[in-house]
Amino acid sequence: MIELAHYIRNSFVESIHYGSMAIFDGSKITAFGDIDSEIFPRSATKPLQASAMVRLGLDLPDRLLALSCASHSGSEVHRRAAKEILNSVRLDVDSLQCPTDRPYGDAERRAYGDQQPARDVHNCSGKHASMIATSVINGWDINTYRDPVHPLQIEIKKEYLDASGTTSTHVAVDGCGAPIFSMSLKGLAKASSAVATGSTPARARVFEAMRAFPEMVGGEKRFTTEAMRLIPGLMVKEGAEGVEIAALADGRSVAFKVSDGSMRAIPVVLIAALSRIGVDVSTLHELAHTPVLGGGLKVGEIIAAIG
Repeated sequence: MIELAHYIRNSFVESIHYGSMAIFDGSKITAFGDIDSEIFPRSATKPLQASAMVRLGLDLPDRLLALSCASHSGSEVHRRAAKEILNSVRLDVDSLQCPTDRPYGDAERRAYGDQQPARDVHNCSGKHASMIATSVINGWDINTYRDPVHPLQIEIKKEYLDASGTTSTHVAVDGCGAPIFSMSLKGLAKASSAVATGSTPARARVFEAMRAFPEMVGGEKRFTTEAMRLIPGLMVKEGAEGVEIAALADGRSVAFKVSDGSMRAIPVVLIAALSRIGVDVSTLHELAHTPVLGGGLKVGEIIAAIG
């Protein structure tokens, strides 16, 4: 592990976030820390999951395909899109097997009011709706689509292995209830590059959809969405427990994990990583600014330790 970020209070390093990072220039991997041990990449592999589903016949408009890759905020736009995916195969939200939830963002929560938690609000509802739709298209059982030995999940794992060129030795239940397969950071960086370069027609479609509709991938005022809006040709996706990927159409990519699982350091670390691979990140600094407060006033900030 290496130091990825420092939490600074009054010029004093109060906390350190450790982790590992893989940087891929399209042909060569550079390691910072341990990039060979497997991790659970969590939602950072949603573009790969969506690529597998497109390969299997899922044919959605880009707006809805972007939601398949999303950890969305649960806005009305997101909820309506999840329902559209299900309606395309004559199903409704009762088919979803993700947990119920309330919206992620403050504005979305206010708009949602006192409605009960619902499955279509869950940040992974687009992925689950697409898994169900893909199962219907292929004549597979929709009641067991989350089972690791379901034909869909077997194909998703194949997509992981093909895109990453590495192995996957562990499977677990992700927070949304779907399977998550392990992958090294080296493999994750290569796989993300494979999506961004459009190494297959399905991966090209996913990249184009995420780029065309970044607001469907995250939500308004979300770092993932704003970063894709501000940097032409950039694909960004976060995963729970401190995982992040970013990739460009020319093959450059980064993948890292904050070892303690914290998400607060991700923006500054990603900006430092993108700068290292030659991306102009001048438009992103304001997005990543995270003040450390004392007595209600700024007394420090989180800064990247890798540059």
